[in-house]
Amino acid sequence: MNAASQSPRRPTGRFMAAHPARWVALGLGSGLSPKAPGTVGTLWAWASFLVLDPFLGPRGWGLLIALSCGVGVWACTRTARDLGVSDPGAIVWDEIVAFWLVLWLVMPAGWWMQAVAFALFRFFDAVKPGPVAWADGLFKARAGEPIGWRQGLGILFDDLVAAGCTLLVLALGVQAWPVAQAFWQG
Repeated sequence: MNAASQSPRRPTGRFMAAHPARWVALGLGSGLSPKAPGTVGTLWAWASFLVLDPFLGPRGWGLLIALSCGVGVWACTRTARDLGVSDPGAIVWDEIVAFWLVLWLVMPAGWWMQAVAFALFRFFDAVKPGPVAWADGLFKARAGEPIGWRQGLGILFDDLVAAGCTLLVLALGVQAWPVAQAFWQG
């Protein structure tokens, strides 16, 4: 059956358990959240980063993120096709990998900076201003087009752009902070 002719499915634990790609794409179950799965997936990314960071180090994170992008295209493509939706909200691997990238590049950062990074990333991912909207539309399936690797790549790409926007705003904020402090101190 062609995914374009299939009616969309809602993922369940049983759906996820049926194929390894679904485990990955649904963020080991975090994408099954009935409310705000993208936010839950990003929180899962944050928690897993903090758990794994002492074991991986910078080089290990770089390798894991690169591998996760490649595996993610496969897993997101397969899962989107199985769900019959080109970019289902339950797929949260994109949030996980993109937020890992943000944390990898801002660490070591205190809790408040991590929280600001989380809030900025969720803003860019949910609202999709400017470049994120462009990235989101770049790989969307056209009417009647079967779900393929382009959509799997697109699922990841807009979140990676959201991560880039988050990092840019954080970098500008860090640069502006000493200037603002000097201004207020006199």
